[in-house]
Amino acid sequence: MNGADSAASAPGTAHHEGLSVYIHVPFCAVRCGYCDFNTYTATELGGGGSQAEYSANAMREMDLTLAADRAAGYEYQQVSTVFFGGGTPTLLPADDLVAMLDHLRTLIPLAPGAEITTEANPDSVTRASLSRLADGGITRVSLGMQSAVPSVLATLDRTHDPEKVPQAVAWAKEAGLDVSLDLIYGTPGETLQDVETSVKAALACGVDHMSAYSLIIEGNTAMARQLRRGELEAPDPDDMADKYELVDDLASADGLSWYEVSNWARTQAQRSRHNLAYWRGTDWWGIGPGAHRHRDGLRAWNVKHPSRYARMLAAGEMPVADSEQVAAEDRLVERIMLELRIADGLAVDVIPEERRGMLAVHRERGHLDPVALENGRAVLTRQGRLLADAVIRDLVP
Repeated sequence: MNGADSAASAPGTAHHEGLSVYIHVPFCAVRCGYCDFNTYTATELGGGGSQAEYSANAMREMDLTLAADRAAGYEYQQVSTVFFGGGTPTLLPADDLVAMLDHLRTLIPLAPGAEITTEANPDSVTRASLSRLADGGITRVSLGMQSAVPSVLATLDRTHDPEKVPQAVAWAKEAGLDVSLDLIYGTPGETLQDVETSVKAALACGVDHMSAYSLIIEGNTAMARQLRRGELEAPDPDDMADKYELVDDLASADGLSWYEVSNWARTQAQRSRHNLAYWRGTDWWGIGPGAHRHRDGLRAWNVKHPSRYARMLAAGEMPVADSEQVAAEDRLVERIMLELRIADGLAVDVIPEERRGMLAVHRERGHLDPVALENGRAVLTRQGRLLADAVIRDLVP
């Protein structure tokens, strides 16, 4: 379905300015022991779910999603951000990612200066592939570095050579792409010195954006089973806090500022606009197996297995597993949870009146910036970032 050729908008259509689009590519070369994402290592899954058929399936879902939005009276004027996530999107040929982006722009125009990101592993890109992505409209690459320490990478089941990271960053920058490096801290057995080594190695690459996430060991992962067998030691909360403070100190000394609890950027322009769209609760499409979408409080999520996903699309069905209309009170809780995590903070008048007394309590405890609070916004201090979940619990209805 081409945007220019499609049927006129349904009566009562609401025109919305911007939309974000997440495209989930569920393939990985190796499944990491800590990963709980919807990913698959097989190149041929059968039932139309193979890597070779993936881009065509995703484009078919885009067509159906556009038709469903229009039938419901929603029309988006432009796409503000696109994010290819996974999995490892760059296991697909660069031409496939570009084809999906090209198809999307035939349905809804890309905004001038739209942010188009792909995740990648350092060993899943080449100088040629990154150049092709840039030529095809990708503007940003988010490289999964995780650590610069071989023993930590081994515990995480990461297969790339840490020496490849600077090379991948250099190739990306040569192609004209913005680059983010993603780190994980708190891996069992990782020391404070290991974290320092990794952060300094990331910053030495000259990137203008860095993410650092604390390791969360989900219950159905290989790493969780190792913990239960006593093969690994569970992360210590105080140790995790020390590591977070070290990351923040090193990033700040290099000129990067936090703008979300786990994300730092050199300038406001280099913040991830796609992730900010999530944290601010805007509308987004979720394309791909297991992907989630959001439209004005309506949540829907796709079936997880690529083969079933492909079969439903071949039958002309939206590959949706289920959906829910999020109640107003739950949307308020989510807004407080998400917006309080960003450096811009949360407007005080969003917080239920009966909970606002806790603002002064957390200001006195050093968790909220007193100047920002005077100006009507709740903004976490660094100590508050370490205790963000506790602060949020006291502010939600």
